[in-house]
Amino acid sequence: MIGEADTCRKYVEPKLDAAGWNTLPHSYTEQVTFTDGRIVVTGGRARRRPGRRADYLLRLTRDFPIAVVEAKAAYKQPGDGLQQAKDYAQILDLRFAFATNGHGIVEFDFTTGLETPLDTFPTADELWARYRGASAIGDETKAARVLSPAFHDSGKTPRYYQQVAINRAIQAILGGQRRVLLTMATGTGKTVVAFQICWKLWSAGWSRDGERAKPRILYLADRNILIDDPKDRIFAPFGDARWKIEDGTAIKSRELYFSTYCAFR
Repeated sequence: MIGEADTCRKYVEPKLDAAGWNTLPHSYTEQVTFTDGRIVVTGGRARRRPGRRADYLLRLTRDFPIAVVEAKAAYKQPGDGLQQAKDYAQILDLRFAFATNGHGIVEFDFTTGLETPLDTFPTADELWARYRGASAIGDETKAARVLSPAFHDSGKTPRYYQQVAINRAIQAILGGQRRVLLTMATGTGKTVVAFQICWKLWSAGWSRDGERAKPRILYLADRNILIDDPKDRIFAPFGDARWKIEDGTAIKSRELYFSTYCAFR
């Protein structure tokens, strides 16, 4: 009897390869753990439960996951893992969820609410076309900016909820929204998220009026330490584009400005 691991090697991955998911810039990642697991206390002792782990995460580009695949052993039904795949897709803010036993495939499309049996996986281009249609990303320039790469030289990859926040903010801004609010708890990486949003828009050459080659960005905090540390450390890749506004002085040739504001309590 073929187990789940053998099913993945013998049937699932060849189908993913045949659909082009192993051809750059597209890729798939196996056994992706995206949560650390809940900490529970029993009898005065703390232990961590297993984290959530997707069998396969399909990536349109390195920084843009688009679908999740849940694989079950070949002797099970193709749709046995569909609910699990849908749950993971909702957590990861993905539009497509797939379940398979290596032979049959069941797709759930969150853009239409339809569940469809398939013989093969859709290609990356097919999913991206459907995603764009549902998200009104019709313009090619806008589509390219949505897929602009994040900054990875720091060695820190955004956690799944940070990636969700970054992608949602980027699409909202490119969609013309004038105000976007991200609500994140202390310690969840707000500065990292802000940096990646700024980096993607800046490196993609977006500006609100469409006339400048780069956007002008103002980063505000209520204390100097919350300005100086991000400016000098996290936002260092922006190089000479940075400028801290002090005593009302700002060099207008820069693009990324840092300043404090008065917080009244």
